Amino acid sequence: MRPIMDRRVFLRGCAASAGVLAPGFGFADSNGLRFGLTPVFLTSDLELLSRLKTYLERSTGRSVKMVTRRTYQEITSMLISRELDAAWICGYPFVANAEQLSLVAVPLWKGQPLYQSYLIASKGRSADTLAALNDDIHAFSDPDSNSGFLVTAAELETLGASPDQFFSRTFFTYGHRNVVRAVGTGLAASGSVDGYIYEVLRETEPVLVAETEIVRKSPWLGFPPIACPASLDSAPVTISLRKALAEMPGDPDGRAVLSMLRLDGFREEPAALFDPIAAMMQRVGVSRG
Repeated sequence: MRPIMDRRVFLRGCAASAGVLAPGFGFADSNGLRFGLTPVFLTSDLELLSRLKTYLERSTGRSVKMVTRRTYQEITSMLISRELDAAWICGYPFVANAEQLSLVAVPLWKGQPLYQSYLIASKGRSADTLAALNDDIHAFSDPDSNSGFLVTAAELETLGASPDQFFSRTFFTYGHRNVVRAVGTGLAASGSVDGYIYEVLRETEPVLVAETEIVRKSPWLGFPPIACPASLDSAPVTISLRKALAEMPGDPDGRAVLSMLRLDGFREEPAALFDPIAAMMQRVGVSRG
């Protein structure tokens, strides 16, 4: 679990260097909004991305650039260095970099700003505990993912083990959908996945989910948030984005995007919503930023 601490120190250095080596590099365009998306985003579907972009442009009155990356680390680095104005990230990197990031809004799923991590296994295993998955080949989503790594690592800590000790082999798929696919096709015997994404896939891609089963669901945790650099917390670009997200349920285009995401809306929440994630980080030896 030590690498994320090293990355956080590295990212701070990058942010400082950006200001020294290239003043103004990556800083916000007063008329634009650079919005980042990570694997927490349900899909890279072009229609969804286009409709979200169109809604944000109309609602904020700004030109919007959608930026997608494969890993949480890449997007978090871009937020800290202010190459992005805001991004939909995960609670784990948000807490890990709490000094340098601020909350913009948190999605509402089934009326609450909460979700769960699921342990899944190949269909027919009839496993009902993490202990039953001992010696599996296990698929994780991302090393900086709460639901796709940290929750399982923290639970293993209570058993006196680490992922490398407990499982015969682990690998990262860099996408929750890819975890489901890996388990369903037999590339992995079990996996750790975002419960929201799993439930949406069960509705939209039932064939993909059919060869898997849920082993256990975690306690409810803060839903992956939209964050911005702390220095932009009260900036006009952030204020306009918060307003646009909050007004989505009352706008036809906004409702269409929410429907595609299977979300109810977005609202402001206190950072304390993510304290349970901070507690898990402490359990596995990672301090808050």
